Amino acid sequence: MRELALSMFLLVFVFNCVSSVPTKEQFQSCLATNKIFKLPRNLTNHTPDSQLFTDFSESSSPNSSFLNLNFTSLKPILTLKPKSESEIKRSILCSKKLGVQVRTMSGGHDYEGLSYLSLSPFIIVDLVNLRSININLTDETAWVQSGATLGELYYKIAKTSKVHAFSAGICPSVGVGGHISGGGFGTIMRKHGLASDNVVDARVMDVNGITRDRRMMGEDLFWALRGGGAASFGVVLSWKVKLARVPEKVTCFISQHPMGPSMNKIVHRWQSIGSEVDEDLFMRVIIDNGQEGNQRTVKSTFQTLFLGGIDRLIPLLNQKFPELGLRSQDCKEMSWIESIMFFNWRSGQPLEILLNRELRFEDQYFKAKSDFVQTPVPEHVFEEVTKRFLEKETPLMILEPLGGKINQVSETASPYPHRRGNLYNVQYMVKWKVNEVEEMNKHVRWMRSLHDYMTPYVSKSPRGAYLNYRDLDLGTTKGNNTTFEDARKWGEAYFKGNFKRLGLVKGKIDPTNFFRNEQSIPPLF
Repeated sequence: MRELALSMFLLVFVFNCVSSVPTKEQFQSCLATNKIFKLPRNLTNHTPDSQLFTDFSESSSPNSSFLNLNFTSLKPILTLKPKSESEIKRSILCSKKLGVQVRTMSGGHDYEGLSYLSLSPFIIVDLVNLRSININLTDETAWVQSGATLGELYYKIAKTSKVHAFSAGICPSVGVGGHISGGGFGTIMRKHGLASDNVVDARVMDVNGITRDRRMMGEDLFWALRGGGAASFGVVLSWKVKLARVPEKVTCFISQHPMGPSMNKIVHRWQSIGSEVDEDLFMRVIIDNGQEGNQRTVKSTFQTLFLGGIDRLIPLLNQKFPELGLRSQDCKEMSWIESIMFFNWRSGQPLEILLNRELRFEDQYFKAKSDFVQTPVPEHVFEEVTKRFLEKETPLMILEPLGGKINQVSETASPYPHRRGNLYNVQYMVKWKVNEVEEMNKHVRWMRSLHDYMTPYVSKSPRGAYLNYRDLDLGTTKGNNTTFEDARKWGEAYFKGNFKRLGLVKGKIDPTNFFRNEQSIPPLF
């Protein structure tokens, strides 16, 4: 009934808002005039106003790498694909003038679709045309425009150097902008930190269309952008990131086993090892379903990257994790960029596949949640998880180890607070294919039930969650009337004590709360 009631509320909300929505023609007229602001004298782009925005779209489903359609949204007035920063400025100022929201999309990977969906009248600013990457090996940095994907960044790094990488996620179609601004897990984070930990500068456009770099914006806003969800503060145009040095050869292996009493013991043992072992080692556990004939089964997969050779890895795991029984023939040495292909199950394919922005997982509906685990979960929990997984066709849990460099950073050094004291992160997900309300409700109820079951075994006061696995079940804003107290429940789940500082930064940079969505930071004064 909760899902039905929410759907009815959204339908009424949408009906009441339709009459006040500016038309496409009104917005285009605003974009075509210079009266809303004066163009700088040194502007080198003298393209006629009518050609400034070469891409207009009325589509309510923009191209993205992980569309989640479990969200009742208004149709965007326009989807704009600017080719210059001045065009983004016009988008912001026209949106202010006409009273509509801005949704900025880098890769479209937001788990609840908040980069391309809205309950209020809105436009989409798709940064797909702003994705330049400039690498400087002298100081081992790169300037990356927010419209670039991780795959495009990784490809450019690999073509420039054999011993450099960037510490971020494995999905190549994820946009750099959203990934960095939410933290950014990845396979070398235990050695080199989160993606957001490796940002050394940024350029952001504020509510008034003013662009600021780190020096101009000040350390408070720079702090907020690195893990606090940049969409609450403005449009991040580009990031300057520190590259990581990696060996020319790394080692990967996959070890897959059916869940059962003996495997439950091994997964239980992993909990005490994954975050404490050598920081060169990243070993995550994936629990999902398989098929043996006509019988559904549950399996666990150890997916591993080691920043070194097989000769170092085997003795290390034989000492720290002999239960796994790893052998040298189970491992394969490769370059770092090849490890990205390996983790995407695409070993041996051309690297150019990383440039495919349309590369995505199965086109399914899904619901996801997250947790942080601070003490090992009892073995019987994995037995119960196995039973529950057998009820569904495509459930998933990913256990990603923390520790290492992540623990060496204070939990107040950036908005992302889940550091020392956390063993690993859990991502839960369930997928389905049928686009029907009852089918959605059935799977969402199952996911909520699993999440509720895990309550005694995960972090508390608050129960932590990871912003890049966004979950609207934690709570949503009430438009421009949301108070800081209203948002505290979900805000402290993502950011713990850092939420208050984020609200204070928001109050300074965007006091009218122009940059907002259904789970944004409200201003605090």
